[in-house]
Amino acid sequence: MALPYINHVQLLRYASLFTYACVGIPLLQYDTVVTDMIERGRPAYFYDLWLGCYITFGLVFWYLTHDMGVRHPTWLRRVWQIALLLLLNALALAVGWLSQSQLSALFLVVVSVTLPWILPPPVGLAWMVLQNFSVLPIFASWPTWSFTLAFMQSSLYLGISVLSFVTSLVAKQQAEARDEQRRLNAELRATRALLAESSRLGERMRISRELHDLVGHHLTALSLNLEVASHLVAGQAQEHVRQAQSVARLLLSDVREVVSQLREDDSIDLTGALRGLVEGVPGLAIHLELPPRFAVDDARRAQVLLRCAQEIITNAVRHAGARNLWLAFESDGKDGIAIRARDDGRGAPQLKHGNGLNGMRERLSQFGGRLDIVTAKGEGFALDAWLPLEGTQ
Repeated sequence: MALPYINHVQLLRYASLFTYACVGIPLLQYDTVVTDMIERGRPAYFYDLWLGCYITFGLVFWYLTHDMGVRHPTWLRRVWQIALLLLLNALALAVGWLSQSQLSALFLVVVSVTLPWILPPPVGLAWMVLQNFSVLPIFASWPTWSFTLAFMQSSLYLGISVLSFVTSLVAKQQAEARDEQRRLNAELRATRALLAESSRLGERMRISRELHDLVGHHLTALSLNLEVASHLVAGQAQEHVRQAQSVARLLLSDVREVVSQLREDDSIDLTGALRGLVEGVPGLAIHLELPPRFAVDDARRAQVLLRCAQEIITNAVRHAGARNLWLAFESDGKDGIAIRARDDGRGAPQLKHGNGLNGMRERLSQFGGRLDIVTAKGEGFALDAWLPLEGTQ
């Protein structure tokens, strides 16, 4: 039986919880621990406080890491995560003070795993250094320990924390690279679908022209020659010529009908390309609305629509920090296509046009289209675009 798949983010979490469980092994020796506390002149109820801090640490860590790897959390969620980090640090120090042991440093090694997922790398690195040296006062307060020994011991655990931090940071970067690869693959599939539609349209047009220009021309010439031959012969031969002339006219009519049918469906269907584009975009739920049959006659306009959709999705993933994107393509009844998009991202107090938005505006204006953008801090990003299907080239 195949084992269930566990990604590297889950492995990091489970490995950290396993380390946390191992740190609690001394608590299993109740009599020994309590006796040792009494001999050191510490009350026996410190064991209960130690156990309470240990259990609370595990519950907080479990909750903090249950959605580890989720991209673009809200600012409120980020503040809550930082508050939980502070609580974990306080609980780790409390365990070290109550147990008069170095277990607090091991707890801080576990906390280091979460830092790259919550804080920017420089801030997370500084946090890790500060939290590891926060145990210095505890170590230095022990009767047989000097400040130098406490500093050396803190530095030793700092090295282990650095290993945990860097391992977690690499895992985070790999997860982001994989998500970016999935997004680019979705764009590639959409572009391939558009190229396939363009190739299909081009092939139909080529076949229709060949039938019209070559077969149609030869059948017309054949009909004319048969018309002349019908006046030069008589009797039974003339009857056969008339029959051949009738067949030639019928063939010419069939060729014209086939050419007309080939030219009837000469538009590019964008439905498959757009659906392929929105599928598999990591960390973003895209709510796509399309007409029953979304087709465009001009291949260049079809490309503009696809590129606009790509840029809207890219902005929502990279810059807006959105979790939902509503994207609709509508026929406005004026020989044009309207694009309406909005997300639930962080928004911006002032809109800054980057290369992507400028490129979208330039593509639309090339065909006489327009682009309107509305955004505000905390109110997401709204975009309205319009592309005429006829007119400026």
